[in-house]
Amino acid sequence: MTAATVTAPLTPARRLGPTAGLRHTLTLAWRSLVQIKHNPMELLDLSIQPVMFVLLFTYVFGGAISGSPGEYLTFALPGIIVQNAFFATMTTGFGLNTDLTKGVFDRLRALPIARWAPLAGRILADTVKQAWSVSLLVGVGMILGFRLENGLLGLLGAFALLLAFSLAASWISVLVGVLVNEPEKVQIFGFMVIFPLTFTSNAFVPTETMPGWLQSWVEVNPVTILADGLRGLLVGGPVAAPVVQSLLWAVVLAAIFAPLAVRGLRRRV
Repeated sequence: MTAATVTAPLTPARRLGPTAGLRHTLTLAWRSLVQIKHNPMELLDLSIQPVMFVLLFTYVFGGAISGSPGEYLTFALPGIIVQNAFFATMTTGFGLNTDLTKGVFDRLRALPIARWAPLAGRILADTVKQAWSVSLLVGVGMILGFRLENGLLGLLGAFALLLAFSLAASWISVLVGVLVNEPEKVQIFGFMVIFPLTFTSNAFVPTETMPGWLQSWVEVNPVTILADGLRGLLVGGPVAAPVVQSLLWAVVLAAIFAPLAVRGLRRRV
């Protein structure tokens, strides 16, 4: 007599609504934020390193470039904020790759949570860290003599522009994070790309002081455009053109790298 094998029907996965997905995202974002207390080096990256850049650039290069540290601070602080934002986007890919290589991401995906919540939570947490770094830089700058010529409205506009651009640029970091097999390689990519990108812009020195052949690139460099947008919003100057161009750059970056990053993540997990 042959025993019949009965296979129980698979229970379909429970669909989660947007509200539940948002709740999961906020929970995982909070998880990423509270991890800072267990990783002091990340706190140094978010706090001490940006302040060191402001102090060094202002008091070492300020007199030589602008005649006085105060004048240079007015010019350079928006550029330093932009450079710090670009470096901060690399933490998204670094943290994602760490979760992937240690199996944390797989365990999160096995839980009854929205599939997009782990990645969204990581990006949201890093956006909060970005806001903290910008607030710290502006605060230190004001202690050193930086003044907000356009008041609170300009400051809020600068915050919104920088965070929107950083959110779009973070997809580059996500893509790198899912392609490499070690978190350190994300950092190496950041140094290899961000340092040349920021130093071949007007973030730290005026465009007209550079060689003519380099000025052509500087004028279309997204770092230059974003720095000009922040200068216009914080201390005065052209606003509409650099802000619109920065947002267009953000749309282009997100349109290119977000689908590639999501596809790469699906293949890896």
